[in-house]
Amino acid sequence: MHFVTAKGILSSKNAMNLYRGCSHGCIYCDSRSRCYHMDHAFEDIEVKENAVELLENALQHKRKKCMISTGSMTDPYIPLEMEIGNVRKALHLIDEYGFGFTVITKSDRILRDIDLLQKINEKTKCVVQMTLTTCDEDLCRSIEPNVSTTGKRFEVLKQMRDAGIPTIVWMTPILPFINDTESNISGILDMCIEADVYGIICYGMGLTLREGNREYFYKQLDRLFPQLKEKYIRTYGNQYMVTSPDHDRLMTLFYEKCSRNGIIHNNEQLFSYLHTFEEKNCSRQMTLFDFTSDDSPYG
Repeated sequence: MHFVTAKGILSSKNAMNLYRGCSHGCIYCDSRSRCYHMDHAFEDIEVKENAVELLENALQHKRKKCMISTGSMTDPYIPLEMEIGNVRKALHLIDEYGFGFTVITKSDRILRDIDLLQKINEKTKCVVQMTLTTCDEDLCRSIEPNVSTTGKRFEVLKQMRDAGIPTIVWMTPILPFINDTESNISGILDMCIEADVYGIICYGMGLTLREGNREYFYKQLDRLFPQLKEKYIRTYGNQYMVTSPDHDRLMTLFYEKCSRNGIIHNNEQLFSYLHTFEEKNCSRQMTLFDFTSDDSPYG
C-alpha cells in the first residue's frame, strides 16, 4: 500500500477509482494490461489520500445530479477498504448531496454498506453490479483466489433483492476450455433468476488478452492447468479477443433463458439504465391547503 495526492477524482463520465491496483488475484484481470499505465506493482494498492475531499468538492460544484460509479478498474471492496473506509465515506457524501450510485464488485464486503445503499436508493437510484464467472465453488477459488466465492456473491444478490436494490450481473469473462460449458452458463443464469436480477451484461463467451494481462494469465494457466497455455497459443496466437469454440451455442442458451425469465440482456439498454439519474418523488401528507373549493373533501 502507498498513498498519493490526486488531482481529481471523477472522470468525464462521473466514474471514480478510490484505489488503484487490486489484491483479489483473478487470473484474467484486464486491469493488469499495460495500456492503463499503472506504474507500480499491481498488488501494491495505491490509495488516493485526498479522494473524499475531492469528491465532496466535485459534488458541490455539479450543475446537475447524476449517477456516480465506481469499480470499473479496481474493485472498491478490497480488504484494505475495511481499514481505510473511503467507499463508505464516499457513500455518505453521495447520499448527503442527493446523487445516484452504482458499483461493480466481487466482494460480499459490500454488505457492510447496505444501509447507505438503501438510503440512496430510496431517494434516487442505487444499482449493485456483481461479477459472476462460474457456479463451481472450487473453480472459483482457483481463478478468483482472494475474493468472495460465487456462493457468497449469490447471497449478496439475494440480500440486495430483499432490500429493494436493483442488481446487474456481469457474466464475463468466460474462459475457453475452463468455464465455457453449458452447465456453468445455465448455473449462473439460474442464480440470476432466483436473485431476480434486473439484467445481465455479457460480451460473448470469451475474454480479452493484451500485453500485461496475457503474460499474467498464461503464468497462472501453467500453474493451474498444465498444457492449457500451449492450447491457447495454438488456437488463438496473439489475438486480442479470445472466443470460446462453443460461443454460438452458449449465447443461444443465454439469450433464450434471459428472454424467458424477463432478464434484460441488451448491453446498450443496461448501460443507459446505469447512467440515467432518477429522482424519486417523496410523498407528503395532504392538507386542506392542497384542495381547491371544488375538490375539498368536506364539500
